[in-house]
Amino acid sequence: MSIYQKRLKQLQLYINEQKLDFAIVTQPKNIFYYTGFNSEPYERFMAVVIDLQKSEEYLFVPALDYEAASEHSYVKNIIPISDDENPYEKLKSVIQVNNQIVGLEIKEITLYQQEQLKNVFPHFNYQDIGRFIANQRMLKTPAERTKVLHAVTIIEKVLAEGLKKIEKGMTELDLVSEFDYLMRKFGADGPSFSTTVLSGAKSSLPHGHPDQNKLEKGDFLLIDMGVVADGYCSDITRTFVLGEPTTKQKNIYEIVRQATLSGVSTARAGIPIGSIDKAARRVIQEAGYGQYFNNRVGHGLGIDVHEEPSIHEKNDRLVEKGLLFTVEPGIYIPGFGGVRIEEDVYINEEGTAEILTSFPTALQVIDRF
Repeated sequence: MSIYQKRLKQLQLYINEQKLDFAIVTQPKNIFYYTGFNSEPYERFMAVVIDLQKSEEYLFVPALDYEAASEHSYVKNIIPISDDENPYEKLKSVIQVNNQIVGLEIKEITLYQQEQLKNVFPHFNYQDIGRFIANQRMLKTPAERTKVLHAVTIIEKVLAEGLKKIEKGMTELDLVSEFDYLMRKFGADGPSFSTTVLSGAKSSLPHGHPDQNKLEKGDFLLIDMGVVADGYCSDITRTFVLGEPTTKQKNIYEIVRQATLSGVSTARAGIPIGSIDKAARRVIQEAGYGQYFNNRVGHGLGIDVHEEPSIHEKNDRLVEKGLLFTVEPGIYIPGFGGVRIEEDVYINEEGTAEILTSFPTALQVIDRF
């Protein structure tokens, strides 16, 4: 049984248990998860449709993607939709049911899509299947772990090579350009999110945006980036100092490094997910910097760069084998700067934490300033 057949079978069993007539999966990454066909339809309609009454699976795609879908999709019953067709009328012509209780990913479906479904299915009602899909995707197989590791290997090569490009007079955006070029050079499909390079006081912004700010001697340099390779993402953050670090910089950096180590070493199957956050957060709080770390410690990682589970202190769900997530505590001091160190972690078949990232976490100084 192929991995796609197995995934679809699990979804079909769930849909049957919920007594749904059919289900529509529209989120492109979920379609990739179930079929192996990876595409972004933009405003066009694309969906995996599961009809339990007929025991059939369909892949509806824009006509321009028909050839690619035929080559890559596990689901071979492919319905092309041309730009002059109404995709919902075409859906209705294929799915002929009386009582329309439809499974939908309610976090993904738009109000427009819901209205279109109501127009073609007069007795339309729906039930969420998104939570089930998220839970399916949350537990990664060893093969998926290998794909994420491949993406990690690429981004670490990018980071190592890109650091050599840093020179006086360079701006944050100059360095972003170097990294983004190297991603393609080393075989990535592209970045998994917008590459973040923040220097000086701007490094205190957890989700700051790089700009024409010049890299200066004495600055923290925070780099957060990842790539997509073969449909799976990596995500790594490292922080550096441009020139000789001050005592305060070295102290803050080491606190964050110990927090990351604590979070990772705590992770194992059977404990509450929140324990990972608490372990990392405790190190920062006990050092007196708790007020400067006000976000969760991590997130799931896989086909999307942000997936389930959310690694926050109130998450009581138990860690399971197959979870793949980040541990990325930080200290962010307005007007001074910030430090974040991020590891990608997999809970392996033994139930222990395997660190997929290998780029050194000891403080590195960029001494060309």
